[in-house]
Amino acid sequence: MTSDFLQRALKRHLSSDIKVIQNSHVSGGCINTTLKVDTNEGPFFIKLNTEKEKALFEKEAMGLRLLKNQSPVEIPKVLGSGTLEGKVYLILEWIERGPTADFFWDRFGQQLAAQHRQTSTHFGLDHDNHIGRLPQSNKVHAAWSDFFINERLMPQLKLAQKSNLVDSGLMDQFERLYTKLDDLIPHEAPALLHGDLWSGNFLCSTEGQPCIFDPAVHFGHRETELAFTTLFGGFEKAFYVTYQDFFSLESGFDDRIDLHNLYPLLVHVNLFGPSYLSGIRHTLKRFV
Repeated sequence: MTSDFLQRALKRHLSSDIKVIQNSHVSGGCINTTLKVDTNEGPFFIKLNTEKEKALFEKEAMGLRLLKNQSPVEIPKVLGSGTLEGKVYLILEWIERGPTADFFWDRFGQQLAAQHRQTSTHFGLDHDNHIGRLPQSNKVHAAWSDFFINERLMPQLKLAQKSNLVDSGLMDQFERLYTKLDDLIPHEAPALLHGDLWSGNFLCSTEGQPCIFDPAVHFGHRETELAFTTLFGGFEKAFYVTYQDFFSLESGFDDRIDLHNLYPLLVHVNLFGPSYLSGIRHTLKRFV
C-alpha cells in the first residue's frame, strides 16, 4: 500500500501535518491487510479491505468502543474509519507487544473476570456483527439456551448444510441436543464477552498489560468465552486459577467446554472446511 494513500487516510482523522515515514505488514489474520504505519506523530495500526467489506470494520469499531468503555482490559482506541479509493480502512491505536511478564496471566484472569461482571437484561446485543468474516446474529433472548441455539448453532449449521458440509444425520443430532441444553448449561446473567478470544487475539503490552482486539462482542454466557480460550493451545493455568478466584464458575465447567466450543468449531467448518467436524461429532456423541 502506498504511503500517499495511508497519509491521506490518516489526515482525515488526525493531524493535517501527519507524514507517513514507512509501513510494514503485521502478521495475523487472513481476512484483512494489516499494517503498522510509522509517522512523524508515532505509529498506528491500519486495517484495509475492499469496499464490499465495509460492514466488517464498522461493526469491529463499534465492538472495540463498547469494550473500551466497559472493560478493564486494554483495548486499542479507534481513531477513524472510512472509505477511500474503493478501499475501506480502520485506524487503531498502535499497542507495542512486549514480553509476557510474570504477573501477566494473573492480571489477565482478574481483568477478564471484571469484564464479565458487566451485564445486560438479555443475551445478545443491539446490533449484529461478525466472527471472522462470517455474519453473527445478536438478536436478543431472555434465555441463554435460546440464544445459543437460534443465534449461534442454527445459523452456522444452515450455512454448512448449504455448502454440503454437514448431512441430515448431524442435523438430527443437533436437534436432539437442543432439547437438553437448558439443563446442561448453568443459568447465569449475561456477561460482556469479547466473543472471539483465542491466542491470536490478545497480546502483552510493553507495560505487561493484557490487550484484546478483533472482537465479536455480545452479551453471552461467560463459560463460552473461557471455553473458547482453550482452543488452539489454550491459555496458561494461572489465567484460569485467578479468574476463578475473582469470579468463580459453577462446578463441572471442564465437562461443559466441548458443548460451548460447538459454535467456534462450526465457524471453522464454514471458514476452513470439514476437518473440524470430528470434534463436533465427538461432542455430540457425548451429550446426545
